[in-house]
Order: sequence, then C-alpha cells, then structure tokens
Amino acid sequence: MCKNHGVTYVKPGVVEVREIEYPKLALGDRKCEHGVILKIVSTNICGSDQHMVRGRTTAPEGLVLGHEITGLIIEAGKDVEFVKVGDLVSVPFNIACGRCRNCKVGQTGICLNVNPARPGAAYGYVDMGGWVGGQAEYVMVPYADFNLLKFPDSDQAMEKIRDLTMLSDIFPTGFHGAVTAGVGPGSIVYIAGAGPVGLACAASCHLLGAAVVIVGDMIEERLAQAKSFGCEVIDLKKDASLADQIEAIIGVPEVDCAVDCVGFEARGHGSDSGTEQPATVLNAIMDVTRAGGMLGIPGLYVTGDPGAKTEAAKKGSLSIRIGLGWAKSHSIHTGQCPVMKYHRQLMNAILHDKVQIAKAVNVEVISLDQAVKGYQEFDKGAAKKFVIDPHGMIAA
Repeated sequence: MCKNHGVTYVKPGVVEVREIEYPKLALGDRKCEHGVILKIVSTNICGSDQHMVRGRTTAPEGLVLGHEITGLIIEAGKDVEFVKVGDLVSVPFNIACGRCRNCKVGQTGICLNVNPARPGAAYGYVDMGGWVGGQAEYVMVPYADFNLLKFPDSDQAMEKIRDLTMLSDIFPTGFHGAVTAGVGPGSIVYIAGAGPVGLACAASCHLLGAAVVIVGDMIEERLAQAKSFGCEVIDLKKDASLADQIEAIIGVPEVDCAVDCVGFEARGHGSDSGTEQPATVLNAIMDVTRAGGMLGIPGLYVTGDPGAKTEAAKKGSLSIRIGLGWAKSHSIHTGQCPVMKYHRQLMNAILHDKVQIAKAVNVEVISLDQAVKGYQEFDKGAAKKFVIDPHGMIAA
C-alpha cells in the first residue's frame, strides 16, 4: 500500500507533516463508488487554514488541513462515468452532492447532504463535515462527476499549473466577492485586505472592467504587490480616515462598491491598527460605499471563535452599524463562494491568457516538507501565495 503524508494541525501555532492514512473509496463503512482517489499535483495554503492554525476556531488536534486541491485521478469508483484515471482536475473546496435542493440551483457552498452539522462542507476544515484535507500526497474526492473540473489538455494545464491551482478556491472566491459587490465596467471599487483572496479579488475586478481598484491593507509588502498590477493602495495604519484617503485618490470620499476580504480577525485602522476589532471592515465598507451600492463579503466569519476578545465575538456576534447600511440601501452578500458557478469560465480566462492570477497573488511553490515554514511565513504577512508541490511535479 502506498504511504501518504499530510499537513496536520497539532495545537495553536503548530502544524506538522505526519504520516496519515492512505485514502480509500469509502464513506465510513460503505463503499464510495462515486468517488476518486487523487495523486495531488498542487495544494495551497489558505488564509482560512491560518485561522485554524492560530487557534481561532475549534479545530481538533490531528485535523489534516487543506481545501485547495488540484490532482491526477489514479483510481475511480465504478459509478464514476465522466472523468477517468489519468485526468488532471481541479477540486472545488466546497464539497457538494449534486442532488440536493441547493446543489440543483447552483448553491454548492451550502450543500445539504455532505455535512451532518449544517449546510456546506469542505476538505480539511473545522465543522465542515469531517472530510480529510488535501495538503497531502493523496486524497479522496466524493461525487467526482459533479465536483471535478477536468482540464481539457493536461500538458497545457501543467504549463499553467501555478495559475490553474487557484481555481480550487481563491480565484473564484475573489471573483465571487467582486460579482456580488456589483463590480462591472467602469466601477470604482474598494477591497479591504491585500492577502491572496484580496489580490485575487483585485485581479477579478480588472477582469470585470473596473475603472479604479483600490486596495487597503496594513502590510507594506502586500500593498506593493497590489500596486504591481495596477491597483491604487491605501495604508490603513495611517491616521487619515479611509474616506479621506479614498477622496485623495478619486476626488470623492466614496466608492461604488466594496469587498471585505479580511474577515473576523480584522484590526482597527489608524492609531487602532494594533488592536483586534472584528467589525472594523464591515463598518468601514458601509461608511465608504455610496447609497445604493453593494457589498461583497467573502472574508470568513465564524460562529465560534475561542480566541475572540469579547464573549459576544466568541459566538460570532459583532457590533456592525446595520442602521447605516439600511439607511444607504446597501445590498450585502455573505457566505462561501459556490466555486462551480465560476471555475470553468475562470479556467478559460487563464488558458487563453486573459488573466495572470499566479502573478497577481505572487505564487511561491514549496515542497510538502516546507509546508511548516510556509505557514510561519504566511502568518507573518508574507505577500505570497504558497503552493505545495507534494510530488515534485511542478518543479519538474
């Protein structure tokens, strides 16, 4: 039997690469004939993983991390009809059955059948169904015909694998944030956060035809990365208000739409930038978005945060100025990105050179053995997207 190794959560601040069980085509005690086993070609470290590693969720010890997966099918159940052994595929981070009410209307981020605790599931994530993560050498993917996106030409795909690996999560998630904020030709948009999702959102805004894309962050290296592909930037450590800094760029203190790519570990702006204030971004984007504008919120918010500063925040209850949003008739869209809604179109944009997403998010390929160091650097705010190459296939 082949051995398998995966990145495993140990305790707050600690991950290890451990030997883990080789995947089986099984769901508990029953055979999973609709599933496949993948040899993982690339698997990425995500900011959502970092929330768990920091101890900001109820993730259990031993959880195998990783929900951004691209791989080669090496085994398939007998009910799999439309993908086959040898296909190179992208795996949406949200697991979906394809059969339930929500899946049938495209709401694959909140599938009703893959998580007994609540709607929606993901690989290697706390409270998301107990599925084994993909920061490993091999992984099992269920409902393969429905979930997997097959690349039409494997050789072409390997040439662009640094870009295509972003299809499992952050490119569709950033794009979803932009779409749900109403970004279109001529839009002026503000994006909170210049981490990988924020940078992917900024690239998506350009792809959608935005006139001005403004990105705010507190880390100079990340702001420089946003600036490298045509974004205007705002240093949120400055004492000048966000509205004033926006006005300095475009002449008015408000934007057409805004996207929150930060989530629940947000910090205050200006002199408060050293303190955690989980509602800061939500209130800020309501403040600077014009009346009638739209807000996309792909940034992660949780129902349980043991590391929060207040009892309310530990339960996901935040002090947001909903009255301001109501008064300005804002449309607000939250939740997981339904990856399958976008990934085929975004694949085509990559394959036909309409976007260079790996360059935008500054991909750095590392080995599985380097994953621990990758987590450490990412936690310090590195302006990089770490892509794990478990078998040396990207390097080759």
